[in-house]
Amino acid sequence: MHNTADLQELVDEIAARLGASATLEDRSFRLLAYGAQHGDIDTVRQESILRRRATGEVREYFERYGIARAGGPVRIPADADLKVLARVCWPLRHGDVTYGYLWLLDDGRLPDATLRTAAPLVARAAAALAQEARSRQDLGRGLRALLSGDPEERATATIEVPGPVTAIAVRESEERVAALWTLPRGVLARAGSPVALLAPAHLAAEVAQTVQSAYGTAAGVGGARTDPADAWQSWREARQALRVAEHFPRFAPVARWEDLGVHRLLARLGQSDLRELAAETAGLDAELAQSVETYLDLGGHAQKTAAELGVHRQTLYYRLGKAERLTHRDLSDGDDRLAVHLALKAARLLGRGAT
Repeated sequence: MHNTADLQELVDEIAARLGASATLEDRSFRLLAYGAQHGDIDTVRQESILRRRATGEVREYFERYGIARAGGPVRIPADADLKVLARVCWPLRHGDVTYGYLWLLDDGRLPDATLRTAAPLVARAAAALAQEARSRQDLGRGLRALLSGDPEERATATIEVPGPVTAIAVRESEERVAALWTLPRGVLARAGSPVALLAPAHLAAEVAQTVQSAYGTAAGVGGARTDPADAWQSWREARQALRVAEHFPRFAPVARWEDLGVHRLLARLGQSDLRELAAETAGLDAELAQSVETYLDLGGHAQKTAAELGVHRQTLYYRLGKAERLTHRDLSDGDDRLAVHLALKAARLLGRGAT
């Protein structure tokens, strides 16, 4: 990740040169470094330092002033309702791309001529963030090879990571973007469908939760591998766990391979095998399928099932009987129960499950 020490030195030097409170954030408004305190401090700066991220409302206020595309410092007025003091935002641009923002608290007493003296330092900070972003892209390409199921492609992987490692698959979102470049040092990321991440095993749960929350979708976490050369196996498990997380609410939003039990066997099956299993219950409508699945999930306990479904026990018995007639299966028989239960789970993985 970012070289925090270098960025901190730059921010400290800028704050000292300008005599103003300074903070440096990436383009997702995540705090990377902050300078020595000069004068007042507002709630926004306190929250940014304590929580390491600005709130959505404050971000919208700042973006209203065109900071994402500005080629130089932008003066932003105070806002009493948001408890925002007046400040200067200096976009950190390199090669016509904005990689972050330098923030300076200023009530108008910091002249433009003084601001310009910090231009070389701002350029260095922007270049550092751009280099980090390019490094992330290179690592993403190497990660694709490392996680490939093709042995020949894996042999071309040029990145080396220490073990143990865990792969994570996260469903991308059309509406939201996750700041993959802000993840902890040692985490490799590659955008795609799904998003691929490879994390030190001890960080896997935290990384999965962070990225899943950012996208608002679902994630799957594979098993840990001591040898990074076996990371592709963890990636396969992560994608299968993601399928389970997306179709089984009890495992959502983050499903861990090690917690999936028999669902691991179903997740390994291809579409044709799943369709063959699901055919057992193809004649059940959504209400019947949900009733039978809940009944079998609860070990055939009628009273608990009726309570879960919010129906009278006699209504449940009627539905179970109807399901037996339609499937030609006896739910009091162990083998028949298993066949129906697997069929309902397979239907879920195919996206035809009861809701």
